[in-house]
Amino acid sequence: MAKKSKKFSFVNEVLDGILKTAEVTKQGKLRIKKAEVKAVLEGAFETGLKCAAGGERVRFPVIGSLVRREVKARKAGKGVNPFTGEAIDIKARPASKKPRWSFPRTVKDTFANKKYW
Repeated sequence: MAKKSKKFSFVNEVLDGILKTAEVTKQGKLRIKKAEVKAVLEGAFETGLKCAAGGERVRFPVIGSLVRREVKARKAGKGVNPFTGEAIDIKARPASKKPRWSFPRTVKDTFANKKYW
């Protein structure tokens, strides 16, 4: 049987990283350095990017989600520059895979609200 890959979870990745790097003091307080938190967050984002490049839809809480988009190939052709009216050659473009970012509704509503402008 093929091994089923686990879906990426940003929150779980950050939590695991923090639990591995955090220390408990003698007074029972949790201590973690700012540089360690930064490294954990950067590592979680990099892992998420690699999962998204592999075709998985990756959700980052509050800020949005990232997914790979297939871009179709385009043939070469002729066109017209709309400003000058002169004929131009349009280059062919091979098929490719590009990142696509989508924002959640709450972010879109916040930016649309004129109260925050």
